[in-house]
Amino acid sequence: MDNLLKIQNCNKHFNGIIALDDFSCEISKNEIVGLIGPNGAGKSTLFNVITGFISIDSGQITFNNHTITKKAPNKINKFGISRTFQGLRLIRQMTVLDNILLSFKKQPGEHLENVFFKNKKAKEIESENKRKALKLLKDTGIEDKANDLADDLSYGQQKLLSLLCCLASDAELLLLDEPIAGINPAMIEKILFIITELPKKGKSVILIEHNMDAVSQVCERVIFMDTGKKISEGTPEEVRNDPKVIEAYLE
Repeated sequence: MDNLLKIQNCNKHFNGIIALDDFSCEISKNEIVGLIGPNGAGKSTLFNVITGFISIDSGQITFNNHTITKKAPNKINKFGISRTFQGLRLIRQMTVLDNILLSFKKQPGEHLENVFFKNKKAKEIESENKRKALKLLKDTGIEDKANDLADDLSYGQQKLLSLLCCLASDAELLLLDEPIAGINPAMIEKILFIITELPKKGKSVILIEHNMDAVSQVCERVIFMDTGKKISEGTPEEVRNDPKVIEAYLE
């Protein structure tokens, strides 16, 4: 498979604490990779440096052969990387539909002239974005929630909405931070099904998740981190049975 993301020898320290320790990995196109490890292993830090929310001390990150090291988050998003957060980061006092609409890359309102005088092209883009947003809601069975406030959704529905916002950006690489944590089994199955279908749509995924059954269900390859280092890499079964992984969890 073709290489999509390449992380080379990345290091990050916070006041003497090692968050990433010479970390390297590669993600291929149309691949789902699980990123696992104990709390404090450096998983979320890795997401933050990939997406530009934190600058690395040293190393290099390339995406589709473009160097994205230390670029701003909005620039990295435009390259084709989107993410979810553990804290969801939805705009809770806006409707479900509006949350999704804000996630599309083509936003006519970003141009000053369209704030006051919407031309035909701007209206066409807005109409097309709305059509795509409603389809996302329909395809996932929550079209009846389109005009509800995000704050009024159940926690599982909010998790699903966060994923739909990520999908609306049409990113080629999605970084999903614990997308099924704390939700009921029916919603877990719905979200996992959406994730498993993404490679068929030309998407790649890096998935942080503590639910190893879910990781084994959707991930072709797993990377185990501990204390900022890559400890093990392979199929879910290979990583699960790696003595170094077992030792890390027993420490």
